[in-house]
Amino acid sequence: MDIDRFWQFIESARSSAAVVGKPLDEVLVGLLAERSPQEVLEYAERFDEVHDGLYRWDVWAAAYLIGGGCSDDSFIDFRAGVIALGREWYERVAAEPDSLAGHPAVVEAIQEHRDEALFYEDMNYVAGGAFELLTGDSDAFYEAWAEYKPTDEHVDAEADMGEDFDFDDAEEMHRRLPHLARLSLGPNA
Repeated sequence: MDIDRFWQFIESARSSAAVVGKPLDEVLVGLLAERSPQEVLEYAERFDEVHDGLYRWDVWAAAYLIGGGCSDDSFIDFRAGVIALGREWYERVAAEPDSLAGHPAVVEAIQEHRDEALFYEDMNYVAGGAFELLTGDSDAFYEAWAEYKPTDEHVDAEADMGEDFDFDDAEEMHRRLPHLARLSLGPNA
């Protein structure tokens, strides 16, 4: 599955979820469960690639502002939530995380002091859920993944997250993410 096909799955699921009123992750599991196990593994590989593409300090800072803080685990869920927004928003965030200040769900969440906007844990488990539907075995995905992507081939190099900075420094947050900081923290003094 190439990257365009990956995003087609996401967009198709987003459209279907809106029509049937079900959560995106559930619809996506159903769509993927209609495909072959190989395609599910390829989806998982693309998901990991785009998920890893957001593993940067500036994106984490955006999550921190939106969520009123952001742990390691929450940052995993936040990146999954950005993927759930679809390709257009994903690419906007990858290019400029501060662009999230223009997303209606982010604006509403910050204004209402809700910290769950864009934190979408269940999106991380879509491939496993689809594999379970295909095989009837809740562990089948992890076994197949280990064969598909052997550990010795998938040695994680340390990610280049960009320049680290203090998320609790309001002045620095205003400098790096001016629109989100203004929404979350108020005007810069």
